[in-house]
Amino acid sequence: MTKNRYPIAVDVECLLPEQKTSSYPPPYAAQMLKRKKTVLGDLFGLKNFGINQTRLLPGGVSALRHGHATQDEFIYILSGQPTLVTDAGETILKAGMCAGFRAGDGNAHHLLNRSDEDVLYLEIGDRSRGDRAHYPDDDLHAVLKEDGWHFLHKDGQPY
Repeated sequence: MTKNRYPIAVDVECLLPEQKTSSYPPPYAAQMLKRKKTVLGDLFGLKNFGINQTRLLPGGVSALRHGHATQDEFIYILSGQPTLVTDAGETILKAGMCAGFRAGDGNAHHLLNRSDEDVLYLEIGDRSRGDRAHYPDDDLHAVLKEDGWHFLHKDGQPY
């Protein structure tokens, strides 16, 4: 009988949020200091998609505004009222609302917490290989390789 090295279930309240810093290069990484992710999908060895429970403290941002070439993304708001910023403008979200972002549609997006309370949400994304991310508001372009994200300036020079 083979023993499964992954748990059957976990109490998310007992997990610590991610302690590592953002993978963004300076100066962008510092903008993520009010974002706390609790990685959930990796706990169970999920390979095709990832799930994080993310907390945005007041003034926090989910990511730089971005869009993916090959990866779909989905968010579900658990509590708080973040502002979703997309190419279409701004939308205030609340608990129970969700949003999805299709790969390759070019619609750059992120969440801002402009409120005085924490925002808690689930983020789900697929793990398709060879992804690229564009950041229309920043001098940044990202390419996903076997060893993780590689960040470049828009002119192609590495950070």
